[in-house]
Amino acid sequence: MTDELRPSPDALLREAEREGLGSLKIFLGAAPGVGKTYEMLLEAAEKHEAGADVVIGIVETHGRKETEALTVPLPFVPRKELTYKGQTLTEMDIDAVLERRPQIVLVDELAHTNTPGSRHPKRWQDIEELLAAGIDVMTTVNIQHVESLNDVVGSFTHVRVRETVPDKVFENAEIELIDLPPEDLIARLEAGKVYVPEQAKSALDHFFSKGNLLALRELALRHAAQYVDARIKEHQGISGRDGFGGGQRVLVAVSHLAGSEQVIRTAKRLADALKAPMTALYVETPAAASFGPLEKQQVARNLALASSLGATLQSIPATSVQEAILTQCREMRATQLVIGSSRDRARLPLSRRSIVKDLIDKASGVTVHVVSTTDGSNAHSWRHLYMPTAVVAGDVVALVSVVVMTLAAYLAQDWIGRGPIDLLYLVPVIASASFYGFRAGLIAAISAGVAYNFFFLAPVYTFIIYSPANVITAILLVVVAIITGQLAASARAAAALAMRSARENAALARFATRLGAAKETSETAQIVCDEIRAILAVQTMVLRGTREGIKITASGQKKPELSPVDRAAAEWAFEHGEPAGRGTNTLTASEWQFRPLKTSLGTLAILGLRGPAGRSAVPTERTALAESLIDQAALAHERLKLETEMREMEVVRQRDSLRAALLASLSHDLRTPLTAVTAAAEALSTNGPETELVETVRSEARRLNRFLSDLLDLTRIEEGAVTPDLQPIDLTDAITSAVADLSSAIGDRNLQTSINPNLPLVRADAVLLHHIILNLIDNALKYSARGESIIVVARMGKRGPVIDVLDRGSGIPQGSEHRIFDRFARGETSDRTGGSGLGLAIVKGFANAMGFTVEAARRQRGGSRFTIRMPAEAIVHVSMEDIA
Repeated sequence: MTDELRPSPDALLREAEREGLGSLKIFLGAAPGVGKTYEMLLEAAEKHEAGADVVIGIVETHGRKETEALTVPLPFVPRKELTYKGQTLTEMDIDAVLERRPQIVLVDELAHTNTPGSRHPKRWQDIEELLAAGIDVMTTVNIQHVESLNDVVGSFTHVRVRETVPDKVFENAEIELIDLPPEDLIARLEAGKVYVPEQAKSALDHFFSKGNLLALRELALRHAAQYVDARIKEHQGISGRDGFGGGQRVLVAVSHLAGSEQVIRTAKRLADALKAPMTALYVETPAAASFGPLEKQQVARNLALASSLGATLQSIPATSVQEAILTQCREMRATQLVIGSSRDRARLPLSRRSIVKDLIDKASGVTVHVVSTTDGSNAHSWRHLYMPTAVVAGDVVALVSVVVMTLAAYLAQDWIGRGPIDLLYLVPVIASASFYGFRAGLIAAISAGVAYNFFFLAPVYTFIIYSPANVITAILLVVVAIITGQLAASARAAAALAMRSARENAALARFATRLGAAKETSETAQIVCDEIRAILAVQTMVLRGTREGIKITASGQKKPELSPVDRAAAEWAFEHGEPAGRGTNTLTASEWQFRPLKTSLGTLAILGLRGPAGRSAVPTERTALAESLIDQAALAHERLKLETEMREMEVVRQRDSLRAALLASLSHDLRTPLTAVTAAAEALSTNGPETELVETVRSEARRLNRFLSDLLDLTRIEEGAVTPDLQPIDLTDAITSAVADLSSAIGDRNLQTSINPNLPLVRADAVLLHHIILNLIDNALKYSARGESIIVVARMGKRGPVIDVLDRGSGIPQGSEHRIFDRFARGETSDRTGGSGLGLAIVKGFANAMGFTVEAARRQRGGSRFTIRMPAEAIVHVSMEDIA
C-alpha cells in the first residue's frame, strides 16, 4: 500500500471515537427569518412519516402560523419550568428527553443561553449530552453566533452578539445552509413575517440593511463551504487518501489585554483555512504577579476562549516575551505566528512597541501575522509589565533609603571626604531595585542624584552646579544608578522565575516519587490530596464511583460535606469524563471544580478542587502546573489498576493452565473406556423388553462422547493448537453437508435454508467451518420446541458473506449476548436440554482462528440470531481466465 493510499490514522481514530455517538445536523442561516426552523420541521416531518422516532425537544415558532402547523404531527417532550427573579421560564427538559430516548430530537436555537439553575449554561452543551447518549439532534443557528466570526460580524453590523457557539460544535456536524437572497428576506420583513411592523422597520434600518445581509450571506456561504471541504478531506483520510496538506502549525500569542480575543479569533480562522492545529501561548512575566483581579480575569477569559476554539494551551514563565515566543516557535516548529498590536501605539512604552518588530526580525521561517486590535481601553494596561500596581511600599523604602544614606554620608564626610560619596549612593539604588523592582530603583536613582547635588556639590544647599565636572558627575550618577537598578531588577526577576521553576520542578519530582512508592489506591488518593493541596493552596478531595454512587475516598483537609449540586457535578464529571463545577461550562453553581483522572482505561477517579472564597479553583498562572499534577495523579491510578489486573490475570492464567491440563488428561484417559462402552452399546440388540434401556445407554454414550470431543477441541483452542488449513470453499456445500449430518437429530423439525446462489467462494478451513455450522444448528435445535422453525440464511453483507442461524426458542437472556460465548455459559433452558455450555465457545474459537467473527442477538419477536461474518479478505476472486 503506497503512502497516497494509506488511510490516515488520525482520521480513523476520530471515526472510532464517534462510534456510539448521535449525529448532529445544523441548519445554518445568514440571519433570522431565512427559514431555518421551517426547513428543520419539514425534514423532521418527512422522517416521522417514514417511520423514524422523531420528537420535539424545544422549538421556537415565534408565532408564525406556517411553522406552528408543521409541529402538529410531531410528538413533543413537555418543557421544564424554572423560576428566575420571580418569573416562570421554560427550557428543554433534558432528563425527560434522555429517558424518552428518541431516535431524533429537534432542539431549536443552538446558541440559546439557558435559564440560571439549568444543568448547563448553554443549549449547545445540552445537545452535546444528547449526542453522547447516542441520540441524533437537529438544530438551527445563525452565522453571527459562530464564536470565531463574532468580531468579524460586529465590525460591519456594529452589533456585538453575546450568545456564541464554539467552533468545535460544528466539526462533526452535518451542515445544511438555508439560503435566502437579501431582497427576499427584506420582503419578508416588510410583510411582517419575521417581526412585528414596528420591530421590522427598526431592523431594516440597522441590522437588516442590504449591505449587512449581503456580508452575512457571504460569511454563511464560506463557512458552510469550509466545513464541507473539511468533511471531504476527512472522508479521504478514512478511505485511504490523506486529505491534509502541508503540516502547518499556528501559534497565537495571548496577553492580559481584551484585544487578545480578536487576535485569538483571527488565529482560529487562519488555522481552519490551513487545516492546521492551533496553540495558544501565554508568557507569564514577573509583572504578572502584580496583576489585579481585572487583569487576571481577562487572562482567564482569553485562555478559555482559545480552549473553546480548540487550541492547545501553553503557559511559559519568562523574563522576555520575545524570547519565550521565539523559543516556542522553534520547539513546536510553528509555521504561522499570530500576534496583536494596539492601534494606540503612542501610549505604549518603547520597549513594548519593539516586541512586534523583534519578532518579525528574528522569527526565521515563520510567517508573522500582526493583528491590529481596536480595543484601546486597555492600552494603559501595558504599564503593568513594568509598573506594578502595589508600589507604594517600594517607593517609600526607596526614598527612605536615600535619606538614610544622605544623612550617613553627611555625618561622615569630614572623615571619608566627598570623593566616594557618589559611589555610596549606588547602595540604596541597587537595594531598592533588587527588592522592589525597577520603579523603586528609578525613584532611588533620581532621588540620589538630587540629594548628591543639593548636599555635596558646590554650591551646597542649592540645585545650581557651577563646575562642568560636577555636572558630569551628577549625570553619571543618575545614569549608572538607573542602569545598575535595571540590571538588578532584571536579575531579581530572572532569579524569581528560576526559583519558582525550581520549586515547581521539585514539587513535581516529590509528587512523582511519593506516587511511585504508593501500593494501594487509598494511599495514592491521599497523597494526591495532600500534595496538590500544598502545591496549589486549594482544598482537595478524591472521589470514586461505587455501586451506591460517587463516594469520597480521600481529602486534604477535614472531610467535606457535598451539597446536592456538588454531588451532581461530581457524578457528571465521572460519567462523562469532562470537568464540571465552578470555572467550567457544566453545573457552575457548585463550589467545587471536579476534574476527571482520565486515562486510556477510562475515568478512574475524580479530583475535587476548591479555592478560597472569591478565587478560582486553579489560579490562571498555575494552570499548566495543575494540569501536570492531574496527569500524574491519573497515571498513578492507572498504574495501580494495571498492576491489580496483572496480578488477577496471573492468577487466572495459572488457573486456566491447570484446568487445561486437567481437562486434557481427563479427556484422554476417558476416551479409551468410553470408546469401548459406545461400541458395546451399539452392538446390543434393540429387540426385546430392554430396548428402552439399550437406547438410553446408546444416547448417553454418544452424548458423553460429544462432551469429551468438545473438551478436546476447547483445550486445543486455548493452547493455540488450532491451525486452520484455508482453502476455497462453497458455502452452499458447507451448509448442505452440516444439515445432512444432523438429519437424525433434526427428525421432523422444520429446518429451512435460504442461500444466495451468487455467493462467492470463501477461503476457510472446511473441517472447522463444518463444525461451526453444525454446533450452531445443534444449539438452535436444543432451544427450539417442536413445530418451531429454524432458518439458516447465507447472504452477502456489506463487507463480506454472512451466515445467519435463526430460531424461535426462548432467546438469549438480556445482556448476555457476549457472555453466551464464554466457556460453560448456558442458556435459561439448558438444564432441560442438557447442554454442556462448550459448543458456542468452540464456535467462537474456531471462527477467530479463521479470521471470522460470530455474534449473538435476541430477535424482536422471540428467539435468537447467531451470525457468522466473513471479512472481504476471505473472498476468493475467480476470473474468467481461471474458469477457462
